Amino acid sequence: MQWNIKFALFGVLTGMSTISIASSVVPQNDEQTDQELTRNFLQHQLQQNPSIGRAISSISGHYPNKVLEIVSMAFEMYPQNYQEIIYAAINAQPSATEDIVTLALTKKVGDCTSIVSTAIAAEPGYVDTIVKAASHTTPEELQNIVRVAVISDPDSADYVVQQLSKSQPDKMLSILTTAVSAVPFVGDYIVEALLAIYPEQDEAVVTTALKESSDEADIFRILDAAQNAGVSGTRLQNFAMTAGVDQHLIESYFNKESSSKVD
Repeated sequence: MQWNIKFALFGVLTGMSTISIASSVVPQNDEQTDQELTRNFLQHQLQQNPSIGRAISSISGHYPNKVLEIVSMAFEMYPQNYQEIIYAAINAQPSATEDIVTLALTKKVGDCTSIVSTAIAAEPGYVDTIVKAASHTTPEELQNIVRVAVISDPDSADYVVQQLSKSQPDKMLSILTTAVSAVPFVGDYIVEALLAIYPEQDEAVVTTALKESSDEADIFRILDAAQNAGVSGTRLQNFAMTAGVDQHLIESYFNKESSSKVD
């Protein structure tokens, strides 16, 4: 949509009677004028809606191709409402999630973890997209991004860790450490997901996961996941000892395994 057309639409919404004259003098490529039109349009919508979130939702629904321009202006006009803006925009236009998150981080409207958690709350199904956008835009925040992502959506922790590790294999163990320490009760799923793509790194994956787990049930599930992935019992015992797992727990687990095989 050209901005002279947008101006005409704005005139219709506000009841202006000089649309044709005004739009004929609006420069087509004047960035400053474009921004002013966007500002006026957003202000008008806010007058018609009880909150900035409702205004963003309404505009996004009617003009999906302009959602980023509207969100960008909303960040400038109402920076204190950035969470409401992010939530409303993503909720209204999930397909624009990656661009909205990138825009929010680039403009530094809030801290990275707050932006990521708000985006995930708005559209949990796009958690991988959100994490990817955040890690690319603010790579220095990778550990915080992983932590908030897996805490916000533990059910997707294995997929998030797997996809991030694929794109950043050199940071795989760091990502694993952060994820398991944040949500140890899904450590087995994370181990399973990583061994599926990095079977040759079984020792590093299993020992790292075990080091971040202290609960007996969590440790046993990680060992189960490793065995199911094809790690031999002998190697697994060595991994557990290397990770510092209590000897009594190791014996308890493998005695249980032996008993089940006999049965």
